[in-house]
Amino acid sequence: MRQELRFCTAPDGVRLAYATSGHGPAVVKAGHWMTHLEHDWTSKVWRHWVELLSEEHTLVRYDERGCGLSDREYPSLTLQNWVDDLEAVIDAAGVDRFSLFGASGGGPVAIAYAARHPDRVTGLVLYGTYARGRVAFNPTPQAREEAELLVALTRLGWGKSNPAFRRVFTTLFIPGGSDAQMAWFDELQRSSCSGEHAARSRAVRYVVDVSDLAPTITVPTLVLHSRDDAVVAFDEGRNLASWIPGAKFVPLDSANHILLENEPAWTEFRAQLRAFLPARRSAPPLDRGLFTDREIEVLRFIAQGRDNDSIAAAMHLSVRTVERHLSNCYAKLGVGGKSARAAAAARLTTLEW
Repeated sequence: MRQELRFCTAPDGVRLAYATSGHGPAVVKAGHWMTHLEHDWTSKVWRHWVELLSEEHTLVRYDERGCGLSDREYPSLTLQNWVDDLEAVIDAAGVDRFSLFGASGGGPVAIAYAARHPDRVTGLVLYGTYARGRVAFNPTPQAREEAELLVALTRLGWGKSNPAFRRVFTTLFIPGGSDAQMAWFDELQRSSCSGEHAARSRAVRYVVDVSDLAPTITVPTLVLHSRDDAVVAFDEGRNLASWIPGAKFVPLDSANHILLENEPAWTEFRAQLRAFLPARRSAPPLDRGLFTDREIEVLRFIAQGRDNDSIAAAMHLSVRTVERHLSNCYAKLGVGGKSARAAAAARLTTLEW
């Protein structure tokens, strides 16, 4: 399995990195903090998530502003910015209707988008998330003081070479992790974003409140939450499910905010997700006789993940000629639009060579 990295631009000019992987009905993962498209692809903590969401689907995921390969500097950071970023990625990826996945801090973003665009979202999956941030659901002076302290500590300790500070957060996110998994997550915190962004992101998320939008969700919704999650309280997941009409709620026996591959809760999560998301339909085999020998050669390079320039060099053709062959292939395969290349690669598995 490969991922393809691309960039798009948010309405306010921030460049966003996004990746596509897998083949099948589209699943879009709403952005949240502490991601890095390259590092997550090979990580001991996130790789099994990417594989699951890509195995029968075309997964679109991205680094939110301030994180990973996206611009680290930005003019503002609000819930509306995050929703605008999600919409920019969806439009750039060329997906029309899709399942929307919101985990952790990406949950409110997914809820806001699904409430505004029910015509584009076929289903909503929410994991380990909330409708109200820490201060929004408990706006007491003590809660505000605690939140401000956590933000200040994040700003001061995030980028230090000594991982002791970051290990505190790691232990909250994956208390059941191995030494290797915890070490990887320690480093992800530092490599994915700056201490300033981590602090700003936490401050905004603490006051996010989409509880007024949750009851307006009209698409099928699956809500899953770890019983002993120390990052987002279990009751917040339960409340969220009760506010969304008809939502299915699945408690998971885990203390991990990010489920790990070797725990029983991951097996349950995987089964629930597979049952909820639309399955990939097998296409009828394609007849090789539809294609010229030159088109077959181009298609073989597409299957290898080669770009047009490298295909042209390998075949001693101009890039324009390769593009013409691809256009003919796309027409014969019945695919088109921005996602034509990925769709063509998916159809190649049904070609009778």
